[in-house]
Amino acid sequence: MTSAAKSLRSALFVPATRPERFEKALAAGADAVIIDLEDAVERTAKTQARDHVREFALTAAPASFLLRVNDASTPWFEDDLALCADCDAIAGIMLPKTESAAQVNRVAAVGKPVVPIIESARGVLALAEIAGAGGIERLSFGYLDLMLDTATTPDTAGARLLLDHIRCQILLHSAANTLAAPLDGVYPNFADAQGLAQLATQVRDMGFGGMLCIHPKQVGVIHTVFQPAEQEVSWARRVLEQAEATASSAFQLDGQMVDAPVIERARRIVAQVSEQ
Repeated sequence: MTSAAKSLRSALFVPATRPERFEKALAAGADAVIIDLEDAVERTAKTQARDHVREFALTAAPASFLLRVNDASTPWFEDDLALCADCDAIAGIMLPKTESAAQVNRVAAVGKPVVPIIESARGVLALAEIAGAGGIERLSFGYLDLMLDTATTPDTAGARLLLDHIRCQILLHSAANTLAAPLDGVYPNFADAQGLAQLATQVRDMGFGGMLCIHPKQVGVIHTVFQPAEQEVSWARRVLEQAEATASSAFQLDGQMVDAPVIERARRIVAQVSEQ
């Protein structure tokens, strides 16, 4: 996959044990819906949850949702992959606790795009091989599990330091392997719109393409943050107009120098608006 893959601002989780919510999730306005067979499903309910997904997929449109499978170390992993192979409605596979290229390769063999979730110390240390594996569309960050793995105290300066360090690595490995912009993790307090907007603004400015979310009310906040501002879009269009008018890759606009990287940034901003 390349950075030309469809941009994702929001990806909304819905538990596979709640089939009555599947259609509601698809109608919530998120850029993608992820039906979850992993954390949202008790061990004793895995088979029934898989059956719910299979039944829904029979009537769902092709490539209409993503599926988060159970991680490669679990006894449910292979059955989850078999489900993915059978269902055209499943557009891609989210692989939790990804820790090696071999795990990615096994999922990619199903023939659908893979979105690895980096959420363990082993996964972070294996980022180079994971990001370089074939079949990956984009990376995502599961920082709640990561903090548990590293005994990091949430909502502290120390946690912010660690998580931003890992975010930087995810961004660099994504760019180096021409993957689509990664997704940041879920913001667990879905009643805190201000806190969500602050974090979304930070990761947007870092270079993330969007965020995972756990409640429909988070979708609008995330979309507002990741939508380019009207002033920014206006600037980008003027840059492109001037570049076309002058047939030049270096000129002045509003007293500032514009060259090839600036023109490319303007193209990406206009393209992002066109997609949405």
